[in-house]
Amino acid sequence: MTFLSILVALLFEQLKPLRADNPVWAEFKRLAVRMEQWFNAGHASHGRLGWFLLIGALTLPAGLVYWLLLRYNLVLAAFAWNVLIIYLTLGFRHYSHYFTSIQLALNAGDESQARALLAEWCKIDTVGMEVSEISRIAVEKALVTTHRNVFGVFFWFLMPLGPCGAILYRVSEYLARAWNEPEHMRQEAFGEFAAKAFYWIDWIPARLTAIAFAVVGNFEDAIYAWRNFAHRWKDEAIGIILAAGGGAMGVRLGTPNENAAKLIPSDAATVDISDMEVDQLPGDEPGVRALQSTVGLVWRALLLWMMLLLLLSGAVWLG
Repeated sequence: MTFLSILVALLFEQLKPLRADNPVWAEFKRLAVRMEQWFNAGHASHGRLGWFLLIGALTLPAGLVYWLLLRYNLVLAAFAWNVLIIYLTLGFRHYSHYFTSIQLALNAGDESQARALLAEWCKIDTVGMEVSEISRIAVEKALVTTHRNVFGVFFWFLMPLGPCGAILYRVSEYLARAWNEPEHMRQEAFGEFAAKAFYWIDWIPARLTAIAFAVVGNFEDAIYAWRNFAHRWKDEAIGIILAAGGGAMGVRLGTPNENAAKLIPSDAATVDISDMEVDQLPGDEPGVRALQSTVGLVWRALLLWMMLLLLLSGAVWLG
């Protein structure tokens, strides 16, 4: 039932994709804001309490419904409930229109339109941005978004928690951002626990996504980039995904500091670097073609996940 639930949910999302601002997620975001307003008194312990209360309020009812449906042998209803939860927690098509539109704009040579779309998508200043920079940021955003909106959800749905796991992952991912990234929250202790919780929740999924990218792409370069460059990103999970994803496609992702041949120490004037071993991130500078490569990489990784899930489901059915 797990494989069929994911497959049907993916088909539904392709036919009727949910936008990121759909009513369900909009209401959840308002609830997250209220929770922060109610509990944020400047202490990390308040953030921990708010996190557990919000997670419990969303996951426990979903788990209870699923358990009751199975308890009374309502298998089809339980299957439909699984499909609904996955459909609501997946975000495969939430932002794909931005990526596709940027790709079309760059292919048409309309750099100003591509900059405007990227600015709207990533909420960054894109004035004067070159094509290579537009391509790099779009590819990075697509890889990270796909991991967090698809592959991470898959992993936690496959855990014994079932639909509760999918909700746990997406909610914790959002809280880690919403309670830490806004300007007024960056110096607050309230979001510390949310960030730490998601770090551990995403620890295994991030590495599985990187492995999937390596398997369906250039395995050697992906693993090399992962081992030697992933630690340069401030966010470890993002570093692993982008280093492996870029290596798999033969594209250098990350800022110059993250993909530089060698990080020069602050006291470089007193250090003889002539004998230092120099590592070079494999791949070429991102361009328009990198966007098409990203689409292929994501779809191949998705097919790999589905094939493995089908084999696992088949093994379970055969006993």
